[in-house]
Amino acid sequence: MTPVRAAFLPLTDSAVLVAAREKGFAQAQGIDLELVRTTSWATLRDRLVYGQVQAAQMLAPLAVAVTLGLSQQPAALSAPCKLNSNGNMLVMSQAFAAALEPDLAARLADPLGTGHDFASAIGLFRRKPIIGIVHRFSGHALMLRYWLGSVGIDPDRDVVLRVLPPSLTVEAMRAGEIDGFIAGDPWPAAAIAQGLAEAVAIGARIWQRGVEKVLALRTDWMEAHAETVDRLLLALAQAARWCDDPANRSELAALLSREAYVGEPAELIEAGLSGHVIPRLGAPAVEQPDFLLFHREATAFPWRSQALWIYSQLVRWRQAEPSAEAEAAAAAVFRPDVYRRALGASGEPMPGASMKLEGAVGVSTGVGAHRGALTLGPDRFFDGRVFDPERLDEYLAEFDGTRG
Repeated sequence: MTPVRAAFLPLTDSAVLVAAREKGFAQAQGIDLELVRTTSWATLRDRLVYGQVQAAQMLAPLAVAVTLGLSQQPAALSAPCKLNSNGNMLVMSQAFAAALEPDLAARLADPLGTGHDFASAIGLFRRKPIIGIVHRFSGHALMLRYWLGSVGIDPDRDVVLRVLPPSLTVEAMRAGEIDGFIAGDPWPAAAIAQGLAEAVAIGARIWQRGVEKVLALRTDWMEAHAETVDRLLLALAQAARWCDDPANRSELAALLSREAYVGEPAELIEAGLSGHVIPRLGAPAVEQPDFLLFHREATAFPWRSQALWIYSQLVRWRQAEPSAEAEAAAAAVFRPDVYRRALGASGEPMPGASMKLEGAVGVSTGVGAHRGALTLGPDRFFDGRVFDPERLDEYLAEFDGTRG
């Protein structure tokens, strides 16, 4: 058995790693997968960078930022697969949300209208709202910035963004230290279930099938252990398929509810896995079937265009200096070549291309694939923009030189 240590955070989207260990998929590939529970993304980053673990469930933008030298100790990281799409939600205190659209289903269905309401609510609130984010280089934070900027809110001036670990968000709400937060499931649902907050926006409706967590490896370790990496990716692909099967949701929720993993009630976790969003304590569920994806529609495929979208947002918000070298390095973090090498003979359908227009698919669409039939689901941004990775400068120019 080949030992592999992988760091993770207590989040529902750790599911693929948990299933790989608990359901025997890793063992079947000859891998002794040890999962290392970690509290914060900064600690997880350091464990990977300094070699305490060989793999990590990582925020996709954090993998790019570490590679670009934007986040503490620089290190070349690679993401040979994604672990999920979407699964996050913005929640705010009921005091703040009182100024928003009262019809909860309508509020969540219309991110643009809700964004304009949010802008008005800022003016009515007693102070700049303090919004928790799990890391400044997180998909949640970039989606929040994108959403706020689309309605003229400057996230660096009009609100206060405060970094705190996902598992501490609910207590921070209870203590009145923040007015809301955006994080991965189950923490927004937990804040709602405890009457501390209500839903304002769902990540899957800001960017359908938006990039979330990736499997991150140090590039030097990945290249030195290619055969181990291939077996690990095979195990994760099988685990992801198992996680996405509705017949397994109850069992998966029970596994994740263990203290060693997420440590929240199984019913709360299963609701998120099923796409049942309770927007306010006592309110009926709003159905979001694509709230969290693990396997179907080639969810795990590491599109380089998504790495470049991340890079575009880092440049847009002046978190990275633009250069041809940085753009190439950001794109190279996502490794479709390794994904294809590992899974090429497995029967997993996979795209024939490594980049695509992000935001261009409005309905489920069949695409060219190396193996099998592959359908990609809608990947629209809520504002209708399309990101062409080969016209990155033109995309940034659409914002007219402003960050909004």
